[in-house]
Amino acid sequence: MYSGGFYPFPSEEIRWAWWARHIYFNRYIDAPKPVYRDILKMVSDKDYFVITTNVDHQFQRAGFDKKRLFYTQGDYGLFQSVNPAIQKTFDNEEWVMKAMEAQGFVRDDQGVFQVPIDGKLLMEIPSELIPKCPDDGSDMTMNFRADDSFVEDEGWHRASAAYSDFIRRHENLHVLYLELGVGANTPVIIKYPFWQMTLANGKAVYACLNYGESFCPEEIADRSICIDGDIGEVFETQIS
Repeated sequence: MYSGGFYPFPSEEIRWAWWARHIYFNRYIDAPKPVYRDILKMVSDKDYFVITTNVDHQFQRAGFDKKRLFYTQGDYGLFQSVNPAIQKTFDNEEWVMKAMEAQGFVRDDQGVFQVPIDGKLLMEIPSELIPKCPDDGSDMTMNFRADDSFVEDEGWHRASAAYSDFIRRHENLHVLYLELGVGANTPVIIKYPFWQMTLANGKAVYACLNYGESFCPEEIADRSICIDGDIGEVFETQIS
């Protein structure tokens, strides 16, 4: 699904129809497996904080305290203007639901499915549904970090400050830096800082749970736990 965002769609109507589906299934329905809820069970009675490069807000949907979350790379639930002068974000849930309905998607107790409109399964929205900035009518785009045009709004800065404060208050305490599924795409956000903070604090422990990419530097190996496996399966075993 991520790769689809770079596809050269033949029209804006088709491109935004695809984005409506992408946003809906990533942001506005619960994850198909209980992994996020299992993580919450493990940390709910702990002094925790979550920093994530995911943009699906599944942590918050699972019940994590939003004041203990920092979505560094953005939010599928937000649009931003292509006009760099407009440094704020716009909630897109109402638009997503209208765009999904325009394509014939309905939801019932059995799930989400598409029904034909005029005998056709559509992947297109009416031109009037193409999202425009309410401030100046400019084109809209997704609020996630792809280049230097990413808008860090007030909510982003609040979360960033909360994370920095958490790290500061715990820098010399017994801390578990638990890294889940972080690959080599953006290691400077979570992986490398976790290594550095573990090295700097002799009371800290680093744990990495990743399928096929579980490793740590030699300097912190004696205070590290590296598990090569599926996150869901490992947590299911621990909780059960």
